[in-house]
Amino acid sequence: MIFFVVLHATMVSYLQIEGLTKRFGATLMYENVSMELSEGQRVAIVAKNGAGKTTLLNIIAGKEPYEEGLITFKNDLRIAYLDQNPTYPSHYTVLEAFCSVPNPVANLIARYEALMAKGDEVYQSEEFQQVLSEMDHYKAWEYEQRAKQILSKLRITDFSQKVGTLSGGQLKRLALANALINEPDLLILDEPTNHLDLTMTEWLEEYLNRSSLTLLMVTHDRYFLDRVCTEIIEIDNKQLYRYKGNYSYYLEKHQERDEQRNAELARANNLFRKELDWMRRQPQARGTKAKSRIDDFYQLQEKVRQKPVEGQVKLEVKAAYLGSKIFEAQYICKAYGNLRIMHNFYYQFTKGEKMGIVGANGTGKSTFVKMLLGVEKPDSGTFDIGETVKFGYYSQDGLHFNDQMKVIDVVRDIADEIDLGGGKRLSASQFLAHFLFTPETQNNYVYKLSGGEKRRLHLCTVLMTNPNFLVLDEPTNDLDIVTLNLLEDYLQHFAGCVIVVSHDRYFMDKVVDHLLVFKGNAEIQDFPGNYTDYRFWREEQEKIKAQAKKKAVVESVLVKNEHKRKLTYAEQQEFKQIEAEIAALEAEKSALESDFAAGNLSADQVQQKAQRLQQLLPLLDEKEMRWLELSEIS
Repeated sequence: MIFFVVLHATMVSYLQIEGLTKRFGATLMYENVSMELSEGQRVAIVAKNGAGKTTLLNIIAGKEPYEEGLITFKNDLRIAYLDQNPTYPSHYTVLEAFCSVPNPVANLIARYEALMAKGDEVYQSEEFQQVLSEMDHYKAWEYEQRAKQILSKLRITDFSQKVGTLSGGQLKRLALANALINEPDLLILDEPTNHLDLTMTEWLEEYLNRSSLTLLMVTHDRYFLDRVCTEIIEIDNKQLYRYKGNYSYYLEKHQERDEQRNAELARANNLFRKELDWMRRQPQARGTKAKSRIDDFYQLQEKVRQKPVEGQVKLEVKAAYLGSKIFEAQYICKAYGNLRIMHNFYYQFTKGEKMGIVGANGTGKSTFVKMLLGVEKPDSGTFDIGETVKFGYYSQDGLHFNDQMKVIDVVRDIADEIDLGGGKRLSASQFLAHFLFTPETQNNYVYKLSGGEKRRLHLCTVLMTNPNFLVLDEPTNDLDIVTLNLLEDYLQHFAGCVIVVSHDRYFMDKVVDHLLVFKGNAEIQDFPGNYTDYRFWREEQEKIKAQAKKKAVVESVLVKNEHKRKLTYAEQQEFKQIEAEIAALEAEKSALESDFAAGNLSADQVQQKAQRLQQLLPLLDEKEMRWLELSEIS
């Protein structure tokens, strides 16, 4: 207990926000809010779309002004900020953009690369020799190698490519690599998993968990949030609420806060009715004591004007009749030059299926969806689609609204009323309310909406047409968690068919019953189960492959002849070091397992030690593999 107190007493404050107030025109975003961020904390900000999550990050990063308050940073604090929509000069190469950050080592590498581009004649120059000397002094070779490793993990391999030719997703990944490589004291991330495929997201999770970075982020990826962050800050009703726990803990405590708030409002309403009756019965002339009671009445009146917190809204939309025949993909072939997407792909989709499509970026997931919908043509083969199928397509790039229209008019242009089935109908305004658009927001112009609100409006326009087959391409990007919960509940009870292309593992686990896994080069696996089932199966397969590889290395050691080369001096030292590291890791692993077996750990200790064990196992495997490689030579 004494150690616990000392630990928190010595935590260094990185950021303090006091009395912050922010407005957009007449709209108040937050009023007199305060928060503190200390060394080692990993905090996520959650809120509904339009509540100001990105705005708060931009204010902290100095990219947006604010009306009142004080923001204080620790002296010499190194901060890296991943913007939701990063930009670089279009004429930069990837490597130039990567080295454009204010970092002396990055600038040194940029000088080195520029000299190398001049050709062989530069090698003897005094400037080149000076740069080589500085590269050695600052260990810039290691920095450059690490930079290229991070870029490769994020699938950016052409370092000479011009930034102007990169997609939005590639730009986001380049900016993410830039933020990571500099190892700042404080890393601020705005939707870091957008444009990352599942493999990249899981790599980023592992990278952040192994690091000692202090984190402040906005993310809708609930698995990522749960596994990386240990505290949640919620923006609600223009105030900040802090929860010292992960996302699962936040959900529990948020529910308790809503219930407590509703109970307080109910008590206030009961008291208000009594005080209102007193106000009506009293004469106008009152004494000092009565005036004090009048003041209390008006304060109470303000409180009871607050709306109680409503439970989860359930969205029910009638699906058009769907016959037994859905679609049959008959031996589809598709390629772009040497890039094969599908080759003789056959699949018969059945009624009631809810399919998830996963895979690395560029393997053809969206192309498959577009061929099914007739947006693109296959090179050969056909899609035979049932006559009763009525598609509803939510596209990544489907946000084509007139910015000068009001939100309510966008919906009314499609229908004034929406048929929910069973004789139930909703007006356009009531339907928008189900999608969490307040009356005020409904009468806003589209250009005033946040990115997430525009995506929510797009989703609304798709569902209101009563489709019986939903095709959703990355539906979770930029949607807030409240909307995601609403959409998940809707899809779970949807009577029609569903295809979802998504990198959101939590969403996929809640919605789909089997997967098509696009592995690249026209290799597609049909997996029965959700994403967590697939990940567990994949990890088991990787363990089997790793064990087979170890066995093969051991066997090759046994059959090596006596004329093999000897270890270099550096390899001998590495061999000794690895033996010591393996022994230390094995001892730590045994100690952790003993702690678990004792059964007297607190919940926080269990989480901390489980996280360490998860980090330790792959590290131990890596060391053992290197030991085997060196032992083969020795």
